[in-house]
Amino acid sequence: MYENIEDFLQGNSLVPIRYSYKEIKNMTKSFKDKLGEGGYGTVYKGTLRSGPLVAIKMLGKSKGNGQDFINEVATIGRIHHTNVVRLIGFCVEGSKRALVYDFMPNGSLDRYISSRDDTISLTYKKMYEISLGVARGIAYLHQGCDMQILHFDIKPHNILLDEDFISKVSDFGLAKLYPVDNSIVSLTAARGTIGYMAPELFYKNIGGVSYKADVYSFGMLLMEIANRRRNLNSHADDSSQIFFPFWIYNRLIEEREIEILGDATDEDKNNVKKMFIIALWCIQLNPSDRPSMERVIEMLEGDIENIKIPPKPSPYPTEEETISRESISDDDISGSISFLEETVEDPLQ
Repeated sequence: MYENIEDFLQGNSLVPIRYSYKEIKNMTKSFKDKLGEGGYGTVYKGTLRSGPLVAIKMLGKSKGNGQDFINEVATIGRIHHTNVVRLIGFCVEGSKRALVYDFMPNGSLDRYISSRDDTISLTYKKMYEISLGVARGIAYLHQGCDMQILHFDIKPHNILLDEDFISKVSDFGLAKLYPVDNSIVSLTAARGTIGYMAPELFYKNIGGVSYKADVYSFGMLLMEIANRRRNLNSHADDSSQIFFPFWIYNRLIEEREIEILGDATDEDKNNVKKMFIIALWCIQLNPSDRPSMERVIEMLEGDIENIKIPPKPSPYPTEEETISRESISDDDISGSISFLEETVEDPLQ
């Protein structure tokens, strides 16, 4: 694994700085201030010698011969965009692997759209601006680089917010790079997080996997941003509310007002309705029916009168087909699932 990583680093001229493990320890004051942890490892708060705060992700046990680490450095290490988190540096010393990012004082978007009682409330205007920033970040990954970057894990946890609540797409552990003109990509198995994964990752008969998989994930995320809560409501009284997009679709078709919480101006109500309609376009079952992220940005910035209501979304091809629960554990449903290819590939190929 370590030889694979070293070979990759030797063969690529990268902008990020390579730090020693001793420097990482000094930055974090021996890992004193933990910001969070997950299946990938643990994130600590640190300080560069020049003064700025950083978030340092210490990676846990690597999958795919270090491929998740290589993916992250290969993709995020060569791009710069307002709405993509910046990789400042990395560390590789034997089994010790770390990624050093700009510190995001307002944490992840998950804090602002979860159903917990301590959820921090943001204005509808700010939530709209956050969604537009995320769309611009993903559009840049798809079209703004010399290689097309498919993220495959767009979800609230992976959207970070800086001191001005500007949204930044983060966590490229599942990302893959492809030539910009390569419309269909080859994956041996599904990757992503249940609830945000595009149906073509499960069902091969509805279309090939492409950048439209990220569009689907963004649609599910946009639905949650507009609603300021999770899409799946297991405590709903009405069974149609259990899968929130269906409930929203029915409200729109019946031209019934969608009630939103708290104080909202007419512009806020308009933007929320627009976000719901765009989200429904993004989560269409057939990938070819979904808009590109460039088109999503145009719709978000445009007038609601110019956007038609899409066909009713369906989470799977037929009513009889269901996702096999035997192949997906409860642990997978609460976190990310990453079925990496059996053969290790260079992400730059």
